Amino acid sequence: MAFGNLKTEQGVNALNSFLEDKSYVSGYQPSQADVDAFNQIAKAPSSSQANALRWYNHIKSFSAEELKSFGASPLSAGKPTTAPAKAAPADDDDDVDLFGSDEEEDAEADKLREERLKAYAEKKSKKPELIAKSSVILDVKPWDDETNMKELESNVRTIVMDGLLWGASKLVPVGYGINKLQIMCVVEDAKVSIDELTEKIQDFEDFVQSVDVAAFNKI
Repeated sequence: MAFGNLKTEQGVNALNSFLEDKSYVSGYQPSQADVDAFNQIAKAPSSSQANALRWYNHIKSFSAEELKSFGASPLSAGKPTTAPAKAAPADDDDDVDLFGSDEEEDAEADKLREERLKAYAEKKSKKPELIAKSSVILDVKPWDDETNMKELESNVRTIVMDGLLWGASKLVPVGYGINKLQIMCVVEDAKVSIDELTEKIQDFEDFVQSVDVAAFNKI
């Protein structure tokens, strides 16, 4: 996916639009494409570019070891992976222990690697878990123009689910004097099924004819 120059506001805006309903630049898990895009961005996206900022912070949260599994790490560029080799004395060849120096360097490299892995494990254990959320707009259609839309909305808002937060609403004309209720909600993806939510709304069968998803965006 080409977004143009990601060092420009226009390029980041294109990326932000692309990520409205996607978590990654390509596929359903981090890939080389995410690393390439991340490396091109000059600075973190602004709060007005919420989708790009969410993705940017997510990719940035990976460690160097994790990034190596799907692309070169921007965090480890130019850093040595092992301790530098010690220079041997120039004048006395008899004192050079070729085997001993390698063993010492390997021990130092192992110790450094263990310290980094321990520090990474501690960092991950303290890092709060990201909660995936979505913003959803629902169209709730009544049976006819005689349906009491205030009671319809009141019934809809009585639905309580863990991870569900109701938002603003409005009436939208659909013709012949009939209005539909357009209502927004924010849901935690792991806790709330949109199919289950629409079924609960349709259970108010004295008021509701049908429910459609008008918009669905990842937050």
